[in-house]
Amino acid sequence: MIVVTAPTAKIGRHVVERLLDADQPVRVVVRDPRRLSPAVRDRVEIVQGSHRYAAVVDKAFAGADAVFWLMPGDLRAPDAMTSYVEGSRPGVEAVAAHGVRHVVGVSALGRGTAAADRAGHVTASLAMDDLFATVTNYRSLANPTFMDNTLRDIRTILDDGVLPGPLAPDRKLPLVATRDIGAAAARLLLDRSWTGFAEIPVLGPEDLSGNDTAAVITDVLGFPVRYVQVEVASMEAAMLSFGASPGMARAMADMALAKIDGLDEGVVRTAGNSTPTTFRQWCTEVLRPAVDAARS
Repeated sequence: MIVVTAPTAKIGRHVVERLLDADQPVRVVVRDPRRLSPAVRDRVEIVQGSHRYAAVVDKAFAGADAVFWLMPGDLRAPDAMTSYVEGSRPGVEAVAAHGVRHVVGVSALGRGTAAADRAGHVTASLAMDDLFATVTNYRSLANPTFMDNTLRDIRTILDDGVLPGPLAPDRKLPLVATRDIGAAAARLLLDRSWTGFAEIPVLGPEDLSGNDTAAVITDVLGFPVRYVQVEVASMEAAMLSFGASPGMARAMADMALAKIDGLDEGVVRTAGNSTPTTFRQWCTEVLRPAVDAARS
């Protein structure tokens, strides 16, 4: 039995689909089962609730061989460590109690870089990885920025022709599609010949700058979009306006500053850690339909 947390999230749903395609028994932990597609809902075991709670993960992990662990950030948490580390502690304890032998977690690039200990969400994610690694065999999917984060900017793209971001316009960094992260997670969950702790970088096929991504979006959508560098302080203020606690808003700003300082540049791209989905392909298959839907 493979347990998938956050099965309706952008990464989790791809994990579920690939495991079901491989005819694996899957149990999901989900707050609202209605958010599962009917095709998925009819083929999985469902444990309803949040995987932040001990009673929920205790029930979900009983008899499990492997777990996919994705801990979303909790905007209401006082800080990132509380959100990721304390939020994951019930899951770690349930993994140990039920003898789950393999856990694959979603984390971030940055371990070993100078910015890793002041990187907000990333620092907390790395500490979460360390916590799981004390009790079981663990693989951390170390990710850069998601291509899918561009979906948050659809309104700004449509209304203003602007793609905002904190990096200098020509600064190139890796980007990855969440579907490729899901594919990497599913491969590890299906294999399970691995032991110990290791990070698995998931880098995407190329480094791109803000100007590069805006040019691709312009070409795919058929109207001009330009990249505009924004102050990190404005990102923190935006998080506060969305209801984030001061500590979680600060963690987002700290992560952005760490990326400016080289957080995502500590791993060299190789054939083994490069993933197939290009930004152009993602824009064509994901962004353009989402923009068309927002227009209608």
